[in-house]
Amino acid sequence: MDRINLGIIGTGWCGGIRAETAYANPLVDKLSIAESRPERLEEMKPKCLPAVATTNYEELLNDADLHAVMISATPETTHFPMAKAALESGKHVFLEKPIAIELSEADELIALANSKQLKFTIGYSQRFNPKYAYIRQSLDDGTLGEPVSALVSRHITRSLGKKISGRVKLSPAAMEATHDLDFVLWCLEPAKPVKVYAQNVYKLMKSRGVDAPDCTWIIVTMDNGIAFTIGAGWILPEGYPNFSTTTLEMVGTKGALLVDDSHRDVLLNTESKGIQLPMSSMPGEYVQHTYAGPMAPETNHFIEAVALDKPVLVTPEQARNVMEVYIAADLSAERGEPVTLPLKGNDYTSSLG
Repeated sequence: MDRINLGIIGTGWCGGIRAETAYANPLVDKLSIAESRPERLEEMKPKCLPAVATTNYEELLNDADLHAVMISATPETTHFPMAKAALESGKHVFLEKPIAIELSEADELIALANSKQLKFTIGYSQRFNPKYAYIRQSLDDGTLGEPVSALVSRHITRSLGKKISGRVKLSPAAMEATHDLDFVLWCLEPAKPVKVYAQNVYKLMKSRGVDAPDCTWIIVTMDNGIAFTIGAGWILPEGYPNFSTTTLEMVGTKGALLVDDSHRDVLLNTESKGIQLPMSSMPGEYVQHTYAGPMAPETNHFIEAVALDKPVLVTPEQARNVMEVYIAADLSAERGEPVTLPLKGNDYTSSLG
């Protein structure tokens, strides 16, 4: 296949980035968009010149000429039904994280994609961050030796945390730490997680009427004895940084790699707004003729995977494994004790989901 026809469902912050990126990709022939807010739909039209622009996403799924769709809709409860309908219509699917709300839903989507031999991948954009990729490379080429431990600390501002936690009952483990769980588990393959211990902090959000943890700290033990820790929160004061700050450590038998992804390398100081970090969002942003961040490369990767019949970098099975770990983290924080993997019985659904 030389060029593909692509649909974007949901053109908000992330979906808008994906639509503009897809419009500029020469492998995309016909681009169609679906957005439930008419004013946003009108705003996007001149930015990506879609062949079809509709407020009804089912119109895209019923279009037999579309080869693939990218689902960037919110709330996250829409992910499973939309992805299921798209796969049933025979379309390749890119789905923003999380893959689903319940593990049984994830299993159903994976089985459906496999039965129809369709490409199905999940939006774990941080794999496309060059700094993260360097960590993976340093493990693959032996620079660090055998991995021993990892530590990740990720935090975003309280306004974004309130927005995310207000639209769906999912914890920082599910919505923020999930990126880093995906990345570290990917780095440590083929080792598998066998035990999870986590703690939540309830202070700021609860005092402001938001039923969500401020932050979650997670310790994961792998079946080969490696342990790693991930902390994720969404209560940074406004403006520092704009959206996200992350630090990473990967320690191996031959060396250690320390990565600063706090976005403090570009600092703007103005009379009107004081000190700002203008390129500090996790997905990234357009800077005139170029793009700063991992979301545009991730979008192009999916387009290339479909058009050129290449494998996707993030498999749905990997996303399902990440989901199981953050569900275990939620359960552990609720119970105050470690949770063993794989989950069974009543543990199959997150207590926060």
